[in-house]
Amino acid sequence: MSVVDLSKSETWPTNFRVNYGIYGLFLKDTKCGDIRYGRQYYDYQEGTVIGFAPGQVTGIELKDGTRPLAHGLLFHPDLIRGTALGRDIKRYSFFSYESNEALHLSEEEKGIFVDCLRKIQIELEHSIDKHSKRLIAMNIELLLDYCLRFYDRQFTTRAETNKDVLVRFERLLDEYLQSDLLRQEGLPTVRYFAEKICLSPNYFGDLIKKETGKTAQENIQDRIISLAKEWILGTNKTVSQIAYDLGFQYSQHFSRIFKKTVPRMNIGNPRCRNRCYGLLDVFYDLGGNTSHDGIVRYIFSNYRAGSDYSVLANGYAG
Repeated sequence: MSVVDLSKSETWPTNFRVNYGIYGLFLKDTKCGDIRYGRQYYDYQEGTVIGFAPGQVTGIELKDGTRPLAHGLLFHPDLIRGTALGRDIKRYSFFSYESNEALHLSEEEKGIFVDCLRKIQIELEHSIDKHSKRLIAMNIELLLDYCLRFYDRQFTTRAETNKDVLVRFERLLDEYLQSDLLRQEGLPTVRYFAEKICLSPNYFGDLIKKETGKTAQENIQDRIISLAKEWILGTNKTVSQIAYDLGFQYSQHFSRIFKKTVPRMNIGNPRCRNRCYGLLDVFYDLGGNTSHDGIVRYIFSNYRAGSDYSVLANGYAG
């Protein structure tokens, strides 16, 4: 582990690639060149933070006559194993952000970032004792938590841009569900929409959750279930047909998700005595494996005056 100040470097290459086996977090003091992540250029300038995680490959291209100016932190995954930070490291999704997603800091935020690095450096210079690993991990976690706060602020200040991303996501999701892609490609993924909008899956997911209160995957699943309910109640497709048309490989998988997402509701409850939820309850009674016409036949075959099913039967008869 090391706290680094690249301004103190005596020599440096101008064009190189790095395959990270460690975590890295850098505050750039000046824009001295270009950083490539895959085929995309990283969106950074003076006063921005960039992060890298083990297994990521980046390319650095420095401008002629410039030297790197940055403060940063490098630490190996083994350092945080067995600590609270090690268990929660995936929460810091900004390590997997890609193009156009660097963190832009205010002067006050830059001061906080540098102060956190200073505290880590002090602990590294302290003689090792039984408290060292825990205190170092806690200070790293403090720095990462501040970065999460700063990203939340950035999401808020870029609210209009974020709304545009949300609108595009909803439009792309509508187009996907209304096309043959469901049957051809299967269920839509977060990565599919992130790539369409030119964002990394992690950044896209964080942005959507910030705007909607739900993860991107939850938003996708809600739309899938809403469409499933329409087909159950408005068509004569069997569950197997609906599952296939929605892109599920197995109808049992669809049934599990449907039953988990759409709560079972008591037909006898006055709140639920409408045809929609009543039909869904009958759908559950039949094991979730019948068509709309089969549900209706079941309702009339079990009709008894004053019963719950009579409410539904009268709704159809009326």
